[in-house]
Amino acid sequence: MSVLERHILKMQDAESCSAVQFNQCHLRRWQEFLLTIKPLPEIQQIKAVNKYANEKTYILDIENYGIADYWATPKEFLVNSGDCEDYAIIKMLSMKWLGYQASAMRVVVVQDTNLRVPHAVMAIENNNDILILDNQIEEVISHADIFHYVPVYSLNASSWWMHVPN
Repeated sequence: MSVLERHILKMQDAESCSAVQFNQCHLRRWQEFLLTIKPLPEIQQIKAVNKYANEKTYILDIENYGIADYWATPKEFLVNSGDCEDYAIIKMLSMKWLGYQASAMRVVVVQDTNLRVPHAVMAIENNNDILILDNQIEEVISHADIFHYVPVYSLNASSWWMHVPN
């Protein structure tokens, strides 16, 4: 269990789920969601996690934290919402809690060639494919079906990779 997961589990219980500060009520909601999808087939779990996270409101780091780039923890995301890498991180941790190996998942930082901006998505291996969970795309899709993202680097809990353009 990671330090972050231990920290979340040891937090004091709070009375209200409407509290701004992350508390056991927020954690219970997230865990209840994960428990409801645990019996589903893998692809349905992946789609459900993507949908769950994508329901949060997108907000720029400058508005949320007063700085240009901030990688929020899952608990910060669940309370404050976030931007693209924050969606990817909560999706990765959700899939980890569902039993997926960290080695099968990555946060991938890409260059969006349509919008000409950096962006982050979550990638997960599934049935000899790499599926992309993206806060800008409602569906979970194969990496082979995305043409406007150029991967720059990716990371998971144990490693990082630089991507070299073809």
